Amino acid sequence: MTELVSTTPGLYPLPDWAKQTLSDLKGHQKHDLISGNEGPDIVSAYERAREEVVTEQVDAGLDHIVEGQLRWDDMLAHPLTVHENVETGGIVRYYDNNNFYRDPQVRGELTFSGDVAAELDATADLLGDESLQAVLPGPYSLADLATDEYYGDEAEFLDAVGSFLADEVDAFPDHETLFLLEPSLVESPPGEDIDAQIPEAISAVADATDANVVVHTYWGSLEEKVYAHLMDADVDAIGFDFVAGDRDQTFYNINEYGTKDDIALGLVDGQNTLVEDPATVRERVEWTLDRVQNKTFDTAYVTSNTELFYLPENRATEKLAALAAATEDELEVEA
Repeated sequence: MTELVSTTPGLYPLPDWAKQTLSDLKGHQKHDLISGNEGPDIVSAYERAREEVVTEQVDAGLDHIVEGQLRWDDMLAHPLTVHENVETGGIVRYYDNNNFYRDPQVRGELTFSGDVAAELDATADLLGDESLQAVLPGPYSLADLATDEYYGDEAEFLDAVGSFLADEVDAFPDHETLFLLEPSLVESPPGEDIDAQIPEAISAVADATDANVVVHTYWGSLEEKVYAHLMDADVDAIGFDFVAGDRDQTFYNINEYGTKDDIALGLVDGQNTLVEDPATVRERVEWTLDRVQNKTFDTAYVTSNTELFYLPENRATEKLAALAAATEDELEVEA
């Protein structure tokens, strides 16, 4: 029988009070965004906000708890934008939506940073148990969002980004799962010169932890060849977006090339304020698992398809409760 685990891919909206407080403290210009050298008032505000979103997840009943990535002004690019050997350039559109991030221009060796590990240490102290879930950009997406001004070769740069992320993971506190977010595999599929190297870069990050590793893809379905290569990565699960994109293509990939023993199901819309009913989410879980041929999963992570920071705080919180309730054993679902 498949174990259902409720979780999210992280990147939460700031609590409403924190938006104004941090805007006043940080300013409104590009150079006022997070750099990793914030003063005590800003640090304190983020600590309070982190405690609030962790508590919301625990109160909602989520099985795995994320840090929330509230400091990530640059969404997935954050681990690079705070690095000492990276300069932030102009504002770039974040994929095909109305969000933007600072272009991380890598101008030196990607040495160990420890920024994300510090966030997770603080979260682990709040939780005090084994429910912590770490979240990072996958190596391909992080490399895709950045500008290489140092390595000079696409393959070498991808390898360097993978090694950098592996070093970061090695410093993490104990965590139950690690989600590697790889929307670029959908939005900006790799060319033939680099696609076979991607599973190696992902495996390098996954090998740095004893936790279960999920490569979560979203904003559509993966191209067949990209999926076939991704299956070579040494991870425990691949995550799929069953809200956006071509679900038939996703099921074709899974049934044609197989998948891992675990799976992540992006079944709650991370960009729509309509809050799904838990019974509806559970029906989607069962319908989706039934469409996978000749396979019973050990674990199915039930999650939103995308990050939740697109939503108002109250809607994001309500979606957490819906995800948690959808995985409860006693939930009644109409036949």
